[in-house]
Amino acid sequence: MSAIKKYTTESLLEILNFIISSLKDNDEVTFEALNPDIMDHAFSGEIISINDELFIYRGIKAWVNLAEILGCKIGIPKTISKHLIEITFKKLNTSNSFHTISMPKKEEKYGSDSEFARISKNEEPTFLYHYIQALKAVDINRRKSILNLGVNRADEFNIIKAMMDSNSFKKINLVGLDHSSSALRVAKDKFPQASFFETDINDINKLNLGKFDLIMSIGTLQSPSINYKPFLMNLVQNYLNENGAIILGFPNSRWIDGELIYGAKAPNYNYSEMSLLFNDVIFAKKYLQQKKFRVTITGREYIFLTATKIGIN
Repeated sequence: MSAIKKYTTESLLEILNFIISSLKDNDEVTFEALNPDIMDHAFSGEIISINDELFIYRGIKAWVNLAEILGCKIGIPKTISKHLIEITFKKLNTSNSFHTISMPKKEEKYGSDSEFARISKNEEPTFLYHYIQALKAVDINRRKSILNLGVNRADEFNIIKAMMDSNSFKKINLVGLDHSSSALRVAKDKFPQASFFETDINDINKLNLGKFDLIMSIGTLQSPSINYKPFLMNLVQNYLNENGAIILGFPNSRWIDGELIYGAKAPNYNYSEMSLLFNDVIFAKKYLQQKKFRVTITGREYIFLTATKIGIN
């Protein structure tokens, strides 16, 4: 068994190249590095001296980010001395992803028995935090009717419920559209007050839904089956109240082997390429600004576009 590599003053480029090389023939790589807890208020790249030995300082976030970039999980670092830790990167199983799994019925790719059903976006900090900020921005407590396109199990309604008093929430007209019958059964059990429609959202004009105070869609409008730009314009013109608001969530991530991995994946690229994502975000921003909306863009693994009417208190 070869000795574990110990990093002292090696550059991040050297470390990066070593790990990439090691992972070509191995499922994991372990190395030793300076314990980030050895000092406070340090920047990655600072050189510090410990017992007359020089080290380049890196915070734990640097190692977490590096693992994600290289398609790895990072294990809990082990303390091996006062100033050294042992870190292990383990390659993600890229075949273990709902993105690549097919279902007998395409409508059930996101159903209650699918791999997708194991995911809880509300337990991912970078999703939850920015979603909450979007709900605050639209002043969720004053919204009386909400349309959720691609509602699935209605997880987004859970957070809205938690942010409102129970009496106000019970009075909201909640409507959700999805083409997965099994996911909608879960949603109906959780929110019996709501109206759920099992349909392709392209058929929205057949439903006579009326208009809403808030329209939201998280990770749905970028489906290849949706003609995004005319669909969005139709929503704003025909389904949004005069003083209504919009929350759109654009996935800038993929789910692989239980991990939420940053960066949109585009066809014909073996790395994250975000041109299509930002093209959709900027189109929505410019269109809504033309319609006199105040638009903000926030988030990270999910990009949230939030739009509220200018001049509405």
